[in-house]
Amino acid sequence: MLTNKVIVITGGAGLLGKQFCSAVAEQGGIPVVADIDGAKASEVARQMVGRHQGRAEAASLDIASSESISGLIEKLQKQYGRVDAVVNSAYPRNRHYGRKMEDVTYRDFCENLNLHLGGYFLVMQQFGLLFRKQGAGNIVNVASIYGTMAPRFGLYDGTSMTMPVEYAAIKAAVIHLTRYFAQYFKADGIRVNCISPGGICNDQDEKFLQAYRVHCGAKGMLAPRDIEGTLLYLLSDASTYLTGQNLTVDDGFSL
Repeated sequence: MLTNKVIVITGGAGLLGKQFCSAVAEQGGIPVVADIDGAKASEVARQMVGRHQGRAEAASLDIASSESISGLIEKLQKQYGRVDAVVNSAYPRNRHYGRKMEDVTYRDFCENLNLHLGGYFLVMQQFGLLFRKQGAGNIVNVASIYGTMAPRFGLYDGTSMTMPVEYAAIKAAVIHLTRYFAQYFKADGIRVNCISPGGICNDQDEKFLQAYRVHCGAKGMLAPRDIEGTLLYLLSDASTYLTGQNLTVDDGFSL
């Protein structure tokens, strides 16, 4: 589906990012594992190349730095002559992220929005301008069901977990920025879409997992691989005329 397409995946060494890189490589694409942790990015790329010869490379990338993004773009232009798509799947946050709402300070709230939402903006801005010059390009953002609905706080009762207020603000904004950039670049051959996954399994409390599953269909919390089909669709020519859309993948949780 993605033969020889050069696809940058931010947060490529993360929980979803690694799965996305593998899916791109399996479909004949060239995933650029772009992560702030360069060592982890190199290890993920090495694993990809081991399974798909010559089909991955690593890049150190800070999405909150315009210089870091432009440096990666320049490198890829020299190496490949183009970039076909970028996937915004990084998840930057400061050390205080994840506190209950009443404990979140203004400074931490703003810093987390700057790192995550601001970083997604910079990636869309800089790659969007590159794609305009190329006359084609594809941007896929990763948002969340909690960017579209109010949190179900009761799921967290009796656990150490919460649904961070910053997360809700960030992901709701990512969905609308997707529409903004889709409209802005609509006449330039650039598509911009968004995926809103439900919860992803990552060693959560069993009590939480059971409570979550009540609101779902057959599975409940999803595995990273459960999102890859939607990503491949958005990156491929099968979705050529799809832009400005948010696709929800959550086993019915948000219904």
